[in-house]
Amino acid sequence: MRGPGELQGSFIAEAVIENVAATLSIDVDSVRSINLHTHKSLQSFYDHCYGEPFEYTLPSIWSKLAVSANYEQRTEMVKEFNRSSIWRKRGISRVPVVYQLILRPTPGKVSILSDGSVVVEVGGIELGQGLWTKVKQMAAFALGTIQCDGSGSLLDKVRVVQADTVSLIQGGFTSGSTTSEACCEAVRLSCDILLERLKPLKEKLQEEMGSIKWEALILQAYMQSVNLSASSFYVPSNNSMMYLNYGAAVSEVEIDLLTGETKFLQTDIIYDCGQSLNPAVDLGQIEGAFVQGLGFFMLEEYETDLNGLSLANGTWNYKIPTIDTIPQQFNVQILNSGHHQHRVLSSKASGEPPLLLAASVHCATRAAIKEARKQLLSWSNLDEPDSTFQLRVPATMPVVKELSGLDIVERYLKWKLSRDELGPPSLKMSRSLAVTSVMLLYSTSVLLLDTTGWFLAHEHQETELGLENTEARRPSVITV
Repeated sequence: MRGPGELQGSFIAEAVIENVAATLSIDVDSVRSINLHTHKSLQSFYDHCYGEPFEYTLPSIWSKLAVSANYEQRTEMVKEFNRSSIWRKRGISRVPVVYQLILRPTPGKVSILSDGSVVVEVGGIELGQGLWTKVKQMAAFALGTIQCDGSGSLLDKVRVVQADTVSLIQGGFTSGSTTSEACCEAVRLSCDILLERLKPLKEKLQEEMGSIKWEALILQAYMQSVNLSASSFYVPSNNSMMYLNYGAAVSEVEIDLLTGETKFLQTDIIYDCGQSLNPAVDLGQIEGAFVQGLGFFMLEEYETDLNGLSLANGTWNYKIPTIDTIPQQFNVQILNSGHHQHRVLSSKASGEPPLLLAASVHCATRAAIKEARKQLLSWSNLDEPDSTFQLRVPATMPVVKELSGLDIVERYLKWKLSRDELGPPSLKMSRSLAVTSVMLLYSTSVLLLDTTGWFLAHEHQETELGLENTEARRPSVITV
């Protein structure tokens, strides 16, 4: 996982919130709601970038998400599910994010060829984050403001070429989510230089011809030795160098007490992108960042031996997110928060901040484990579970199983057997055999689980049926 500690710091903050709620025996969502920043408190923590009051959109995101995700209704549905299910428990959690970003100086270069095509070079590197797509859009948008025939459809004429440290000597590095918008602004500044050179010629030709096509304008500029290449170096002002991103997520999970398997049922996200430069790209960035965070919080465990050698040297040992670990229902909404004077075309970054929203999955898993531990209270002669347990990162299957898995099953079966000792002799024998059969099934499940991974995570309807069956079940049908 990446080096900067925002993700780890976010986990610590959410763990504090969870601990406070557990210690005081109050709803954790209420604790989060009470402790959301106000615009005044933002000034204490982010004195250089808190922005105007209307730019602080987190409270509205928080309330909108509760409605769009049906948070209160689903919370009650989760409670009902947990009351009726013994071996599977669900949890739901809502988590906010406030994330500070910093813009860096970035170079850009735009050249118009004699046929009207446009070549763009920027200091940023295309890593799959859509940087070139946004840069092409910016070049087409900026040059299109010259308003001649064909200038409104320049996108197909723009291509981006990879620059190097010779052509753009101050390229810097690509990171921190703001490279795309900084490159776009550098391109816009370069286009403005070109427009200043082209406008006198365009006005002259329009007076003579009435209208002028883009290709004809560029050809005339080429013939008259107008410089059709321009470079710029975007340096953010003090007002625009730093700003805050806001978002929130609701995640719902289901854990299996017997195996520790966690299913990611649904995630809903609302994220403030300002006025998105490309909603399709930004949606992909939000989803991708969240899934990367899901891997950090739930799957990706890095282990070494006593000699410091990695034990997680492949996907057999190091579990990354795959299609079956992405939320089964994944809803992402971009909030168009209007005009931002100091942003690049009022846009905001979308790469890193949603990474922190994956904490909602970890917190939902904690809620599900808490319900599993609370279930112990209904089983006689069992100690009250500790509601302030620590759920480490990543919360892998063994971790979840350790907190709510076979240890609980064994205690449940002991309680079941001791309760049956008080019943009629025939019922005692019948239930004892049934429970013994179930115990064998658990043992078989554990053995097969240890050798085949996730294979038996679904084989628990038969298990629950065994607990309720008053007919003796033959252990001989259980084979390994």
